[in-house]
Parts: sequence; C-alpha cells; structure tokens
Amino acid sequence: MAEKPFWETKKLSEMTDEEWESLCDGCGKCCLEKLEFDTGENAFTNVACKLLDLETCRCKHYKTRQKHVPECLNLRDEDFGAFWWLPKTCAYRLLNEGKPLPAWHPLKTGDLQSAIKAGFSAKGRAVCAKPAEQLPYFVVEWDDL
Repeated sequence: MAEKPFWETKKLSEMTDEEWESLCDGCGKCCLEKLEFDTGENAFTNVACKLLDLETCRCKHYKTRQKHVPECLNLRDEDFGAFWWLPKTCAYRLLNEGKPLPAWHPLKTGDLQSAIKAGFSAKGRAVCAKPAEQLPYFVVEWDDL
C-alpha cells in the first residue's frame, strides 16, 4: 500500500519548512490587496502587491518581502484560524479546514504552473499596484477568492 502524502498525514504546525513552502500553489491571489470596512466586512480587490510578478504569480523578492512590504504576513507566524482571508483554493486554508487539495495543485500534478494552467491564479485578472485611495474601485468577487 502506498504511503499517504505528508499533507494528508500532518497538521500544518507539524510540517517542515520545505513541506510548508511546497503547499503554495503559486496562484498569487493571496498577494491581492484586501479592504476592511468600518462595518467589519472585508473585500478582495484585483490589485496586486507591488512585489507580485503578474506573469509568474510569484513574489519578486519572496525571501526579503517583509523588508520591502512590512505588512506582508508570514503565514507560519499567524493563527491558523485567521486564514479566512486566504483564497478559497489556498492549500493552507483548505488543509486548515480539513479539506483536500484540488486536483490541479502542483503537489498532485508535479507541475509548478498548474494553478495558472487551470485558471485558478491571478494571472490575467490582476492589475499593478494602485494607491490605497483607489482600491475601492477595484473590488472583485471571484468564485475562487
């Protein structure tokens, strides 16, 4: 009998750094600006962080991103219960909620571009960084956010 993959047997908190990083599907949707209104409601925009490469959907300076964008979060430092803001298709959110990875996830396909190829990335849907006061004009309601 084949051994189950690590994401089916380990909790997020038990994963090695390599396993943790491999969960990222490279969709870039977590790098889209979000809004929080006085009402407590939240909204997603299609405005990308200035570090997101809109072609590859990867951070241009991932290892030093917090030096360039101090508000960028390191998910490993966050409360897993606070993953509501991650895209619905995000492996971190799915696994935290006890759900399986989608069939197109790179860990299942072996293709690092599979999120883009399957149409579940920000590629072709995101725009370059905008000033904060313009963000309300870029609110989107994608099914996969």
